[in-house]
Amino acid sequence: MKCIGFRDNSVSFLVGGQAGQGITRSGSLLGKALMRGGFHVFGANDYPSVIRGSHNFYVLRASDEEVHSQADTVDLLLALNKETILLHKDELTEGGGIIYDEQTELSKGELERGDINMYPVPLNAIVEEIGGPSIMRNTVALGAAIALVGFDAEIMKGVISDTFAGRGGIIEMNHRAVEMGFDYARENYGDGFRCRLEPSGENPGRIMLTGNDAVALGAIQAGCKFYAAYPMTPASPVLHYLAAKDMEAEMVVIQPESEIAALTMVLGAAYAGVRAMTATSGGGFCLMTEALGLAAMTETPVVLMIGQRPGPSTGMATYSAQADLLFTIHASQGEFPRVVVAPGDVAECFYLTMEAFNLAEKYQVPAIILTDKYLIESHKSTEPFDPGKVGIDRGDLLIVDEWTDAEEYKRYKITESGVSPRILLGTRGATVLANSNEHTEYGYTTTDPERVMAMGEKRFRKGNALKKEVEDLNPVKVYGAEDAEVTIVGWGSTKGPALEALKMLRRDGVKARFVQVVYMAPFPAEAVGAALKGGGKLLLVEANRTAQLGALIKLNSGFTFEHFLSKVDGRPFNPGEIYDKVKEVL
Repeated sequence: MKCIGFRDNSVSFLVGGQAGQGITRSGSLLGKALMRGGFHVFGANDYPSVIRGSHNFYVLRASDEEVHSQADTVDLLLALNKETILLHKDELTEGGGIIYDEQTELSKGELERGDINMYPVPLNAIVEEIGGPSIMRNTVALGAAIALVGFDAEIMKGVISDTFAGRGGIIEMNHRAVEMGFDYARENYGDGFRCRLEPSGENPGRIMLTGNDAVALGAIQAGCKFYAAYPMTPASPVLHYLAAKDMEAEMVVIQPESEIAALTMVLGAAYAGVRAMTATSGGGFCLMTEALGLAAMTETPVVLMIGQRPGPSTGMATYSAQADLLFTIHASQGEFPRVVVAPGDVAECFYLTMEAFNLAEKYQVPAIILTDKYLIESHKSTEPFDPGKVGIDRGDLLIVDEWTDAEEYKRYKITESGVSPRILLGTRGATVLANSNEHTEYGYTTTDPERVMAMGEKRFRKGNALKKEVEDLNPVKVYGAEDAEVTIVGWGSTKGPALEALKMLRRDGVKARFVQVVYMAPFPAEAVGAALKGGGKLLLVEANRTAQLGALIKLNSGFTFEHFLSKVDGRPFNPGEIYDKVKEVL
């Protein structure tokens, strides 16, 4: 296996064109092919909230070592229209290349770069010769791209066969498009392009998926049997994935009329005794907050994923942000314990979803998985997940035919732990009441001061054991040098660019580390404090204006960050942005 890039041992591609030209599909097909050839890959898409006409692009990075984010520059640009060339020409690495249709007219004044290689290919003519639809121009471009980097066309054709299984005509045309694009680039441009991605000949067995895919798989593995969600970008793919797997997973999957209906349906299912979940974005979560309080008051274990995007209001529906952290921590009326966990990559999306289900049921509290568009819509190669890594713990759920205790069943029995025994609806001899008002141990409404105090203290006693359990779940992760000159602190999807920035700093001889806060509630104050000690200068990195993690750390420990890197344009951090800020701090 050989990987030679311009700047490091990675090669970066960008596929661009209009919405409707199969941009994301093209990028993901290329990523899967490169992964099967032995390489690690990471891919992210960028698109506005329109169906057709506006500019879309997909960036893909491949390397012979794990890659955690996109690169700062592009080595090979696959331009399906002229606009893509004009928008992205300045992102090209010196010596980089552009694959484009030979009929595209470019003046010297438009390009303004003499340090890049131009690779005109008859994209339209080849598609017309094959007799395929115009969208197939992207497949021709993929064939040309893999020829330029020395990759194997047969691997790409294998990915196409698997993707379009059962559609023989489409497979045959796409195979022909790859071959013709490959042959044209090989015959006309040879091995002149310096970047190389020559496969190893062995498929390492990795998988490539998005954070949404991983959350859905985590829910299935955790034993979720009811999923209800109203479509909202970027969380909709969880609904789509589970709807396609509902029979196989023996799961009821419903799209109700609103986000309010979605969470209340999930509440009903969880109240009946099954593991249940929903997913939404910030706007949908706003509508769900009253039902979140109902889950807390009735001590019903629900799991909810939030895919953050910029606000206020609709903001930018198809872009990314990290501005809902404090909202999530404090959402809904009143006070109650909850779980908020923020995965930083696709593997964590899988395993932390399973942990969220366990904690929700064990402590009978709402559990929220806080993600964002960049994390849950980007593709990443990873090792296959280990289903046995996180076991299923349903807590004090009693599954019996009949309640036989001498004492009458109390759904909200006051216990030393604060956790009351749950029982399945319909169990003989047990009455299970759910009441949104403050209530007695049996579930009847009360305003009696002593009973109100006792019930509130009972609910909050759960937090003590919950916090101790979270401390054992690796709530704060540390990467990089132990004797660091600088420590980067972040959460969620900042993890990938931060880890890539560590590589860049290491090449410069700078000792740096990254502290990732994983659990936000209950907040692991002691673990965060320990991770921040002895790490040199501290830099907080967040995709929001107000340093929300910093505010949470200050609230729980009194610590204040001196250096803060913010990004609020809806786009993810590039590694170089973090690298540059570290250099400035030092």
